[in-house]
Amino acid sequence: MANNHPVKCLSFDSRFQDDNKSKDEKDIGKSYSFAARVSSDLNNDSNNDHKLRQPVTIHEVDEELENDQQHEAVAEEEEKEFTLDQLSEDIDQFILSLSSSSNDDNDDPPEISKEVAMFVKKVEAKIEEYESTAQDSIVFGRDVEGDSSFVAAVNRLSGLMEAIHGLKSGYMMPLLNQTSSVLHRVMVFLEEELRLILEEPVCQNSNNAADCSNSKHTDSSLKSLKGRLQSFASSAHPHDHHQDEGSGEGADSCELQEGGDPESEEQQEGKETTITFPYFSSDSVSSIRLIANAMIIAGYETECCNVFLIARRHAFEEELKKQGLDKISTDDVQKMNWEPLEGEISTWICVFKHCTSTLLLGEQTFYESVFPDRVRTSQFLYNDISYAILYILVNFAEAVALTKRATEKLFKFLDMYETLRDTVPWVETKTPMYSSEESMKELKSELWFAKSRLGEAAVSIFCQFENSIKGDNTKTPVASGAVHPLTRYTMNYLKYACEYKDTLEQVFQQHLRTEQTEEFSAIDHSSSSDQQRKLVDQQQQQHQQEEKHSPFASQLITIMDLLDSYLESKSKLYKDLSLRYIFLMNNGRYMLQKVKGSTEIHQVVGDNWCRRRSSDVRHYHKSYQRETWSRVLQCLNQEGLQVNGKIHKPILKERFKNFNQLFDEIHRTQSTWVVSDEQLQSELRVSISAVMIPAYRSFVARFGQIFTPGRQVEKYIKFQPDDIETIIEELFDGNPSSIARRKI
Repeated sequence: MANNHPVKCLSFDSRFQDDNKSKDEKDIGKSYSFAARVSSDLNNDSNNDHKLRQPVTIHEVDEELENDQQHEAVAEEEEKEFTLDQLSEDIDQFILSLSSSSNDDNDDPPEISKEVAMFVKKVEAKIEEYESTAQDSIVFGRDVEGDSSFVAAVNRLSGLMEAIHGLKSGYMMPLLNQTSSVLHRVMVFLEEELRLILEEPVCQNSNNAADCSNSKHTDSSLKSLKGRLQSFASSAHPHDHHQDEGSGEGADSCELQEGGDPESEEQQEGKETTITFPYFSSDSVSSIRLIANAMIIAGYETECCNVFLIARRHAFEEELKKQGLDKISTDDVQKMNWEPLEGEISTWICVFKHCTSTLLLGEQTFYESVFPDRVRTSQFLYNDISYAILYILVNFAEAVALTKRATEKLFKFLDMYETLRDTVPWVETKTPMYSSEESMKELKSELWFAKSRLGEAAVSIFCQFENSIKGDNTKTPVASGAVHPLTRYTMNYLKYACEYKDTLEQVFQQHLRTEQTEEFSAIDHSSSSDQQRKLVDQQQQQHQQEEKHSPFASQLITIMDLLDSYLESKSKLYKDLSLRYIFLMNNGRYMLQKVKGSTEIHQVVGDNWCRRRSSDVRHYHKSYQRETWSRVLQCLNQEGLQVNGKIHKPILKERFKNFNQLFDEIHRTQSTWVVSDEQLQSELRVSISAVMIPAYRSFVARFGQIFTPGRQVEKYIKFQPDDIETIIEELFDGNPSSIARRKI
């Protein structure tokens, strides 16, 4: 039919415009939209010279209405005989004919068959049926075959509307209006259905399921989302309605387990409905795939993605909260005490690793299952959720890095640094899942920035550890010459730090600043020239090995040399020189044993340091023996006892008296001294016994007989050689009770 006649076009719902019309008039209006081109022919003849039609009688109108009602009744009977599946072939042929007409620039589009009108009405009736049973509950999944058939019909409806759009003629406007109205109604329903399915797992795990099921998310980000989606649509077809309608129906359905591994149906039999994240059963995944595919084909990709973004972000936030990680602002992190913050950091590390190793991998598998043939859409959604979740986690790391720096925070900072460092390769290996190089670079930049902040903080904390040594100005010596608390703290701290040796090497190479590598000089101006020379020698040796050591190793050795200098200064607080050497011996031996007991710290300081430290301890040992026992041995010296070739008894008596007095004093004082290292304690006792017992035994054997047996012997020979050995074994116990026992 030529288009030289005016066409009267009414929308599908024009019959509802006037509520005052009679039922018959409404029925006429209802049937008019598809018959407009027929009635227009009655107004004109081929020569355009016919007059207006004569007025019709009421009887003629009644007959016409009766005929229309009969035709409608017959049409309804015919509609009941056909299903959507049976009409699909006719729709496909009609769409094909429309496409051919559009490609051929034909001004005469094909006739609208009754099957086409019937198909649109069938879809409208089906959506009314779905809406009537919805009532804020999920409809899809109750009838899997029916859902698949309905979605296939919706896809054909989308194809029909797109084909009509391709025509330039207004002849199809009534059908376009009706198709557009029905399709929009379907999309509104599918969008809500998709939201309910995606939010169902969140509701099941929420403390307030009722509020969750009734929540309505706003579409505030829809405009920006449309712009972002345009960049993804450039290399993909926006309306791929020619793809197989059967794709996505059951064949790719899977149970998403933790880590994203699919599980077979046999394994699902007899299982509870509780599923690991992202909490979707195979049936739910199939329903989501059907709905999403239908929305994208209909041109509603933006709305579809918006539902996904809102629902999945909310699901992830709920999951993070379930794992124990709540959102904490930067200000709150700054105000927290270290003990609770340390617990939050431990939780953060576990959650971060769980996200990258399990949750996001499961999310990736989920998107691949929902969008098996739409890689761009899958990339976009995965990119968005990855960035959103990692950004939340990275913000916490940045806030922690900005807290006040203290020595006890170093190891947690390093744990966080390693967690972020290990995530960057994970992001790089997931490059195919990212929409563009720019988005991956942006995510890597966020991770790198937070990691750098933590690395800088770690270097600063370790370098500032010197201040904790320099800042100790206590003037009270450690009781009994024991190991200084700062020695224990420093060596344990360094030993633990060396367990992070590789990480600390990395952060020092990347973040060590010039001002933090200033040469240390800690010479005590009150020290003797020997001590000054010793410190200078140590610094020279350090300079010689600087090229061999990494920045971290150099800083660690600097701290240990600083500790040496500190201990030298603290040893001067002891007035007793013997106790001073015991103190230096204790601390030197403790440092040496810590280094030898840790492979990591031993590798950093090297064998030269160990040999030098062992030499220092031997030097302290010899100095102690010389200072303590040389005077005692002088009493046992045989020189000066003879006068005119005979033993001068008064001198001998004085020698024994001095020996008894000195030995009693040593026993009284040094039994309270402490040598905590058992091996060192044993070495000291053995060395003392090796010198004292033979000398005393020989002296008593040679000169003891000079005294008159009885009171004189008891007065001057107070100790037997065995007693000397027993007393020596009581030294360095730190227990004065042994003295009290001997007096009883």
